[in-house]
Amino acid sequence: MTAPPKKPSSQEGFFWKTKTLEEMSDVEWESLCDGCARCCLEKLEDEDTGQIYFTHVSCKLLDAGLCTCKDYANRSDKVADCVRLTPQNVRTLNWLPPSCGYRLVAEGRDLYWWHPLVSGDPNTVHEAGVSVRGRVQGTEDDIPDADLEDHIVRWPMLLPKRARLKKWPA
Repeated sequence: MTAPPKKPSSQEGFFWKTKTLEEMSDVEWESLCDGCARCCLEKLEDEDTGQIYFTHVSCKLLDAGLCTCKDYANRSDKVADCVRLTPQNVRTLNWLPPSCGYRLVAEGRDLYWWHPLVSGDPNTVHEAGVSVRGRVQGTEDDIPDADLEDHIVRWPMLLPKRARLKKWPA
């Protein structure tokens, strides 16, 4: 999910701590996306082991500078293998990054300090080094599928040191 962040009303407070994924409104659900765009990176799966490998190659619809989808409303029509996250599938998708708000809430964990719902600022995901901003080396239109193995990276499944801090360093 890489929709522009939408902040729920102040009445909703820390809804992710009190509601199940299924109980969330559409606005609440969409706001769980931290805007990192890691899920929009091309991934390879080892057919023998099921191991997932991330690349630094993005979906053709990703604006890598903004970390948003260029056509979010029509993404599934334009990208056949775009996975729409749902309360059901976030519990089973093994490629969601460990920092993903959907994954964290599905696992009963809290959001990190840099998540826009916690910080109140959509830029903290970038400041904490969690987003793909500045790290994408091309799109699926630029890099042939046969060459994706040459673009495998580990960082999308890792959490940067500053992102692991309890709060933004002073």
